[in-house]
Amino acid sequence: MELNNTLQGDRIHIAILGRRNVGKSSIINAITGQDIAIVSDIKGTTTDPVSKAMEILPLGACMLTDTPGLDDYGELGAKRVEKTIKVLDKTDIALVVADISSLTCRDLNSKYGMSPDEEQLVSLIEEKKLPYIIVLNQTDRLDLEKTEEIRGIIAAKNPGIPVQLISTMEKTGIEGLKDAIALLVPEPSAKLDITGDLVSENEIAVLVTPIDSSAPKGRLIMPQQQVIRDLLDNGAIAVVTQVPGLKGVLERLGDSVKIVITDSQAFKEVAALVPEHIPLTSFSILFARHKGNLKKLAEGAAAVNNLKDGDKVLIAEGCTHRRQCEDIGTVKIPKWLKECSGKELIIETCSGQDFPKDLPEYALIIHCGGCTLTEREMKHRILCASGQGVPIVNYGIFIAYVNGILKRSVNMFPSVSKVFMDNK
Repeated sequence: MELNNTLQGDRIHIAILGRRNVGKSSIINAITGQDIAIVSDIKGTTTDPVSKAMEILPLGACMLTDTPGLDDYGELGAKRVEKTIKVLDKTDIALVVADISSLTCRDLNSKYGMSPDEEQLVSLIEEKKLPYIIVLNQTDRLDLEKTEEIRGIIAAKNPGIPVQLISTMEKTGIEGLKDAIALLVPEPSAKLDITGDLVSENEIAVLVTPIDSSAPKGRLIMPQQQVIRDLLDNGAIAVVTQVPGLKGVLERLGDSVKIVITDSQAFKEVAALVPEHIPLTSFSILFARHKGNLKKLAEGAAAVNNLKDGDKVLIAEGCTHRRQCEDIGTVKIPKWLKECSGKELIIETCSGQDFPKDLPEYALIIHCGGCTLTEREMKHRILCASGQGVPIVNYGIFIAYVNGILKRSVNMFPSVSKVFMDNK
């Protein structure tokens, strides 16, 4: 099935949250029609967020995440709850699950009509402006009249929020829940395609994709694949070459080249070969605009010149991968950073979901392009950094900056190019 190839960062992320033993794992199994999550009467069976990529009609390509209970306790339980809350940073739709049969009069008289743990969760979800559904599970434990009465109370306290009745035991209400989720699925994003406004139908984009020791065996890296697909989707022509072949490609194509897009690590060599009148940028810069905040990241580049001896710099990546001897995050960027700043710096790294919560100890964050992250999560990381007063820049922008070609590499984005002066 074609949708099975949808990238993680482009799927609809649905998080299933609630207290222990309210049926979260049963719900993920019921929605998918598979025994994906372990179901048990023992509280705390789910100890870590577990995600599963699925194709679910009528939703399409989704990423479902089952989470530990909000009422877990102890030092270990607190860490599990922290991981659960962190899931919201990459969530598109949240399902707040409650056991309808365990709600007390005190719960029903509260602000949202649920337990304190669920109330706190809903408050946080609303603070993050996330669409959500209140799912009242285990309706088989109450008679119909009582079930509808409780639903009515909770619906009245949460105007505009879908309240779904289900029983995972009796397999009722599941299709209605899917339909309710489908109504909350974001419309096709109004954001620009990766290259849609830069290269029109039948125009030529030359892509420079070095194949070196750090390139994955037998394939292109994800940003390169996505840009090629985006160009083809828009009817443009993608010409792919390595650095040694670029000069010959440009000579053959001449003025028919609309733009050159390069791997950031080859920026300096490519900039020397591409005539000034041909727009030049990188895959990483395109992704900064596609699912991040290009202006904010461009502004962060200037912090390189403000670094002092002993400053901490965080190099962050959205995915985890096997490190190569010439790894960009742990070898090349630290080397370029030291050469450009001339300072003795403390370099720290993080990858995957381990992006730190507290950032003020860092003088600068250098982040990857975020091709595996959702738009929400990438923007959340940028917001966290800027909210704590920490400059943040991404790989492509940083590399362009230290090579003195940042202004040129964002020149096709006027609102961004005017916010800084080239450093060289």
